[in-house]
Amino acid sequence: MNSLRNSVRLVGNLGADPEVKTFDTNKQLVKFPLATNETYKNDKGERVTETQWHNLVAWGSQAKFIGDYLKKGDEVAIEGKLTSRSWVDKDGNKRYMTEVILNDFIKLKG
Repeated sequence: MNSLRNSVRLVGNLGADPEVKTFDTNKQLVKFPLATNETYKNDKGERVTETQWHNLVAWGSQAKFIGDYLKKGDEVAIEGKLTSRSWVDKDGNKRYMTEVILNDFIKLKG
């Protein structure tokens, strides 16, 4: 049950091409937005689609593979964990971000 404590599974489309960064140690990081859509009918019977955006992060060989093979619009299924971080921006404001750190993914369409 410990693996269920912080587990996220999403199916969606890349909202932009993945951004790969390579550090001095040759370790790679990739970041990209993922859009998930939920469709329902409102009180008037009209079809409504709501989009949620998620910030995804992957490291190492996954980062390289994602950077080489995925692009904006590709549909993927991902499994990962939520993480939050904060920092102070150049204007002195405290900023927050929640990200999904990938454990695994599958390219579905694209």
